[in-house]
Amino acid sequence: MKNIKKITPQVGLRRTFLVVLDAALILFSFYFALLLRADGAVEAAWWPHNRALLYENLPWITALYLISFLVGGLYSILWKYAGERDLIRLAGMIAVPTAVVYFVNHGLIHGVLFNSANCMAAVLIFLLVGGSRLAWRLFLNHPIGERVRGVPSKDPNRPVMIVGAGEAGAWAINVCKSNESYGHPVAAVDDDPAKFGQTIHGVPVRGTLEQIPQVCERYNIHSIIIAIPTLKGSKLNHVIDLCVSTHCAVQVLSDPQLVGSGTPQQGAFRELNPADFLSREEVTLDTDQISGYLTGKTVLVTGGGGSIGSELCRQVMRFKPGKLLIFDIYENCAYELLMELQQKYGRDIPVTVLIGSIRDKKRLDEVFETYHPTVVFHAAAHKHVPLMEVSPAEAVKNNVLGTKNLLVSASEHDVERFVQLSTDKAVNPTSVMGCTKRICEMLIQTFAGNTDMKCVAVRFGNVLGSHGSVIPLFEAQIKKGGPVTLTDPNIERYFMTIPEAAQLVLQAGALAESGNIYVLDMGEPVKIMDLAKQLIRFYGYEPGVNMEIKIVGLRPGEKLYEELMMDEEQDKMRRTQHNKIFVAPPKDIDLARFYVQLQDLSAAAAHNDEGVVQQLAKMIPTFTPTRGNLKT
Repeated sequence: MKNIKKITPQVGLRRTFLVVLDAALILFSFYFALLLRADGAVEAAWWPHNRALLYENLPWITALYLISFLVGGLYSILWKYAGERDLIRLAGMIAVPTAVVYFVNHGLIHGVLFNSANCMAAVLIFLLVGGSRLAWRLFLNHPIGERVRGVPSKDPNRPVMIVGAGEAGAWAINVCKSNESYGHPVAAVDDDPAKFGQTIHGVPVRGTLEQIPQVCERYNIHSIIIAIPTLKGSKLNHVIDLCVSTHCAVQVLSDPQLVGSGTPQQGAFRELNPADFLSREEVTLDTDQISGYLTGKTVLVTGGGGSIGSELCRQVMRFKPGKLLIFDIYENCAYELLMELQQKYGRDIPVTVLIGSIRDKKRLDEVFETYHPTVVFHAAAHKHVPLMEVSPAEAVKNNVLGTKNLLVSASEHDVERFVQLSTDKAVNPTSVMGCTKRICEMLIQTFAGNTDMKCVAVRFGNVLGSHGSVIPLFEAQIKKGGPVTLTDPNIERYFMTIPEAAQLVLQAGALAESGNIYVLDMGEPVKIMDLAKQLIRFYGYEPGVNMEIKIVGLRPGEKLYEELMMDEEQDKMRRTQHNKIFVAPPKDIDLARFYVQLQDLSAAAAHNDEGVVQQLAKMIPTFTPTRGNLKT
């Protein structure tokens, strides 16, 4: 009764009209179906009898269809936004009374109606009822219909171009036409020659992807919407470059899964973000293999509130762990991640935030004794290269000795699998941070050979959007008007997105041949100068014209080029069963000598001076420390 009271007179009048219209369409459909069955031979001897039989039963048949429409909610559908699901729903509403008529026809009607006429009538009802709604929808979106409705004309100063003339492109056009805030689509581009000169919902396809700049100029395009969900990697990068070069506002689909659904009024598209500039091919995971060691297990993630750690937690939750432990010294980020996971999965999820430091062995023992994790992902570390050059003792205490604490505690409490996150800076290190991470890799190999725990390290390069990474710095500098500071015009780095890195870490954890150092395929290195120019153009500036790029020199411990493997690993590196994960050959370690050196390093870390750096250099012969930067 509450719903009936809410129906306005206008809505009630509209629904009454539709009921009357549908009744007329049902009557016409059955009569026309019988006429088709007779093949127009109305002079046949059986025609008067069957026509009279139809007339006699049409009232209850019509009522049956209308009841089905009412119960099925046909008159509550907003056909302006209807899609294929609504048509399937309409088909179901028609199928039910059609079946009832069939059984009543055989069991109760004397003389029997033609089954063929009944089936043809059902098809006609679907076409006429659905077609009447579609025709109204087309009329509403037509300029004449918009004038009748009093809709203000589209802003001619905001013409939109759609990149892609497939299903996603058609959906994007409908979204724009339904919500004028997105602008007025006037042209589309696509690389399919069969689509040239064709129209999609009234929008013509005017060229190829390579012709984006020319089409923008010809039609005075204000904004561009990229609507090709399958566009990935270098191809997407190239299309983004073409779009950004036009100085038009550029958007992409916010969620490709929305394509084909109803037309959302908000949030259909999003602005480009830096990750889009370095798009890579989508990672394919062996989900069964990952589920085998995560589903139902207790998983501990150290540094769980950080950039990589938090994404690892999100990815782990996809595989339904028995319990997820987020371990971090910094409470705010860990708390925010907990709120995010609760919002997505519900407040009763098996997630616990534990505050503590990997430097504190007693705290680690408490955690392991209380929760008994079977899988550990170790992402906690000091990572900022220049800061660790000034505070090498802190890098050693946290990265080296903290990792040793964690490994000892894990091995003492029956952890099955331990995955250490490493970095390309551990290869031939020039920084304290990189050197400490190389020692962590060595720790992994020593524990793998002397415990029952499967211990592996995963080595990869920079991740986009992590705390302190170069892209957020560039963005902040551009928004302040510049200059954009670059350490060296020739500097190069490997990049991948945070989700990609986290997914491949999980996959490497599934491979888990104890003692292995897994190296992720980072693709081709990226020139930071090129990346800076892309970002500058994205924000509407021109490098060197109205946005300065200033070269400030390499920072302490920083390399021009990063490496993913050491010289002795090059020839022996082998690919695993996953095409983006390689494994470095194990290196022989003199265990007794290594542990003596660790004790000496621990003693040296009691003071933040050159003694720490000198001890690191003794342990890692390939370490070439930066001189003169330590300040005590």
